[in-house]
Amino acid sequence: MLPKKILSLAVAASLTIAISACHQNSAGPAAAPHRDPEVAVYTVQPQDVSLTSTLPGRTAVYRVSEVRPQVSGILLKRLFEEGSEVKAGQPLYQIDPATYRATLDQAEASLESARLLSERYDKLIERQAISQQDRDDAHSQYLQAKATAETARINMGYTRIVAPISGRIGRSSVTEGALLTANQTTALATVQQLDPIYVDITQPSTSLLQLKDDLAAGRIKSVGNGQAEVHLMLENGKPYAHAGKLQFSEVSVDEGTGAVTLRAVFPNPDHTLLPGMYVRAQLQEGVKSQSLLVPQRGVTRDATGAATAMVLTADSKAEQRKVTVDRQVGKDWLISDGLKAGDRVIVDGLQSVRPGMQVTAVPDSADSAPAASAPAAAASATAATN
Repeated sequence: MLPKKILSLAVAASLTIAISACHQNSAGPAAAPHRDPEVAVYTVQPQDVSLTSTLPGRTAVYRVSEVRPQVSGILLKRLFEEGSEVKAGQPLYQIDPATYRATLDQAEASLESARLLSERYDKLIERQAISQQDRDDAHSQYLQAKATAETARINMGYTRIVAPISGRIGRSSVTEGALLTANQTTALATVQQLDPIYVDITQPSTSLLQLKDDLAAGRIKSVGNGQAEVHLMLENGKPYAHAGKLQFSEVSVDEGTGAVTLRAVFPNPDHTLLPGMYVRAQLQEGVKSQSLLVPQRGVTRDATGAATAMVLTADSKAEQRKVTVDRQVGKDWLISDGLKAGDRVIVDGLQSVRPGMQVTAVPDSADSAPAASAPAAAASATAATN
């Protein structure tokens, strides 16, 4: 048996080990070291930006003509293919001409008789064999017969209905055997001239004044005679191949809305543009040098609606700044105030950053290849609220 003193020491050592183990278990794992939030930053670089004004619009047909008969009769045949291109004066329909030909023959016979009588009376009046009144009556009958024959000849020509303008003809509303009535309200077909084609642009009257000022100052490219050069973006986002002319003449302001409708004319040789299409018209405003662009995700709004950006200071602390947004440039904002060249703007990780917080910065993918680092970048004229 062990001595009491040794036994007491053994028990005390065991209790010490057990208590130490309990303390270690209750303390849990060692706390992880503090790490600053990691954010992506975009370094603001001055660059040249090609500014354009973007105006929404719709295409409208250049000329449209409804085809109607000018004489009555039975339709014998249709002389065109629906949806085809027709030329001005091209025959479209043929009305039965039989009765009109007979009327013309009768009118020409009466004309010949009146002509011979008028010539005979001209000779008799020289010998004073008839009165002047008889001679005048004969000449008047000749003129009336001449007018009647001309009317019959015109009506005969109207039996062949021709295209009033060149363009694309639509569906025919009648078929062979239909009874047509002179000047009927229902059109037989419609011809639309699609080359050139109009683009109607609705804008506030204040925008019209600004456009005129920019054109007069040379900020918008002019093609002469008060017309501005304009380009189009199609509904699928692709640019239209041909430039047009924006005209400022014959513009009136809608009293109810205060808006004006500007009309641009575009060549349309391939009929890419069809009436009623939605397009975006772009006017070149010139190149703005030393512009500052920031990705849109780097600009937010505060409770008052003011635009703000989170910028890193020299010691990598977050600092909130109010900025002035001029307009949208692709996926970026054009900043006119609040930032300077070389500022590092936080574009990713904003949700975990507060002003004054220390952060770890990594370059944004767009930082190495800015959207407008080429000679110039196109800008939309959609102005942002400061």
